[in-house]
Amino acid sequence: MSSVNPSKVDATPSSRSAVSERGVGAASTNRPFVVATFAITADGKVTTKNFGPVDFTSREDKLHLFRQRASADAVLIGHTSLERDNVRLGLPADLQELRSKRGQSRSPIRVIISNKGRIDERLKIFQSDISPIIVFSTKRMPQKNRKALQTKATLHLTDAKHVDLAVMLKTLRNQYKVGTLACEGGPTLFRALLEEDLIDQLNLTIAPHMFGGATAPTLTGLNNKFLPASVQCSLINMRTIENECFLIYRIKHQRGRRK
Repeated sequence: MSSVNPSKVDATPSSRSAVSERGVGAASTNRPFVVATFAITADGKVTTKNFGPVDFTSREDKLHLFRQRASADAVLIGHTSLERDNVRLGLPADLQELRSKRGQSRSPIRVIISNKGRIDERLKIFQSDISPIIVFSTKRMPQKNRKALQTKATLHLTDAKHVDLAVMLKTLRNQYKVGTLACEGGPTLFRALLEEDLIDQLNLTIAPHMFGGATAPTLTGLNNKFLPASVQCSLINMRTIENECFLIYRIKHQRGRRK
């Protein structure tokens, strides 16, 4: 895997390696502790059939997402979700101040994953310098995209057709000292991480809506195949605020597969 412009990322480790609401646990020596945060409807949908930006949850849920993001050393998003939502992956000022008091950078490192690398440099994430950006992709990334992005982000490009998720996590841990990684989607990326047994915790908000529809994705996307193995979860926290339920699950790793 080749690296471009590694000097753009501050590799100073943070003083915390645990997400505030998970309470216990530490990152593996080989990879970060990976926490995925999602909101779903009562019938299990993460978005509508048109894959529009998620806007069916309350202000409290949005603050919940910000708090999870603020507790991590880095935040991960897939290219499709990034294009759809066009987010900066930033933080409100009060959470930036809280991170500073903890000895962390004001905002977590922002990580983008894309197998094809056709990433538009005009997206909002590239228009702000709130924190370094790392892109994991392949050498299928067109030269025009590579040229446009290499001045805005650190590029890690592999010869393989797809980004190796385990290698990506090890790189974040070993090269950038990421102890906790907040994954914010989308469902395809979440499923891929699950299939590789690379998710440690799931923060799940259940919102009081139902969409229906066979073509509206669920938490694991639109793939109609079963996961390679059943994923067992242990509920470690639950709270309700008005009509929403906030759940925290610890993911039970398959014996001998923890990476």
